[in-house]
Amino acid sequence: MNRIETDIFISGSGVAGLTAAAAFGTAGFDVVIVDPTPPVMLADQAGADLRTTAFLQPAQAFLDRAGLWSKLAAHAAPLQIMRIVDASGEDGDIRTQADFDASDVSDRPFGWNLPNWLLRREMVARLEELPNVTFRTGVGFASMVARSAYGLVTLTDGSQVRCKLVIGADGRGSAVRLAAGIDVKTKRYGQKAITFAVTHDAPHHNVSTEVHRAGGPFTLVPLPDHHGKPCSAVVWMDSGPATAEHMALDETAFSALATSRSAGVNGPLTLVSKRNVWPIISQVAQAMAGPRVALVAEAAHVMPPIGAQGLNMSLNDLDALLELALKQRDKLGGRVMLDAYQAARHKDVRLRVAGIDALNRASIAGNPLIQDMRVAGIKALYKATPIRRKLMEMGLGARS
Repeated sequence: MNRIETDIFISGSGVAGLTAAAAFGTAGFDVVIVDPTPPVMLADQAGADLRTTAFLQPAQAFLDRAGLWSKLAAHAAPLQIMRIVDASGEDGDIRTQADFDASDVSDRPFGWNLPNWLLRREMVARLEELPNVTFRTGVGFASMVARSAYGLVTLTDGSQVRCKLVIGADGRGSAVRLAAGIDVKTKRYGQKAITFAVTHDAPHHNVSTEVHRAGGPFTLVPLPDHHGKPCSAVVWMDSGPATAEHMALDETAFSALATSRSAGVNGPLTLVSKRNVWPIISQVAQAMAGPRVALVAEAAHVMPPIGAQGLNMSLNDLDALLELALKQRDKLGGRVMLDAYQAARHKDVRLRVAGIDALNRASIAGNPLIQDMRVAGIKALYKATPIRRKLMEMGLGARS
């Protein structure tokens, strides 16, 4: 039987898995990463992930350590201002808005936005530069046995990988998590998100805007210009039935409805990409570590796409795990290291997921009283300068 020896085995080649392979490979560990499906690295290719990811400041620093930021910087759109708009007035009129400017807390932007398909392309290119990283597609994780000194992973083609640490970066339905016997707690909202890109006449001025109304937020995130016109990525959250109705519209009608739902903050919107639909849930694993196993990203936590917290929390997972691995190279994947990882990440994850859950429920609400409370809350937080600055610092997602 074919057996590979390595330090670290990673299941999953999403953005988190590829980043993990680059980070641990750059740090000198031998890495094997597998995924049954090759990553789609062109925007117009079937199966392309048209969502975007906003990397906050701590995440950018981690990408730099992994040798990735130099490949990504030229494609990134800076996020200088986070704007929250309440458009729960009659006929979707704006009742209030608040701008949270990164210059209040930093001399750099809050973060930078990049398309997911492009992230995969540049991350795969980085792995090709690392001789100690083996990336296999067309084969996936099947099962594992955890021993006191190693983990033995069996792949779907029958081959095996003997390693010291197994990293589950294989998404919300993680096979690694299941094999480790770790349960999850899931909350469903009856929501879905449509992701797409638009152009608009008004420049975005590097402002990321969340427009809140019943059903969920409509978020516009700056992208580089598209054919000479200002461009933004959009995440439009709404109920499942409403989402189905939106997806049934032709491009012209959909663009008009999106413009109305955006409260016109960037002027008329024109659809310039395919539309994809994603279910919205919150999910937290009961533990983030097991014998020889560490869970990261959506294998450990899933949340609604609000406040750019999702992948940035995932990179916090990787940062903590890499820091512990470097300190305990001789005990990589052992109980002491993984207990420390659990202690470092699980409480923070549960708190942040609970916070995003509360924000999403408030955004869904169509009750006029709750909408009035949301308006009052936005105004109060914005006017209280020390609290506003503290919230912005927390929102950057730095590990405590």
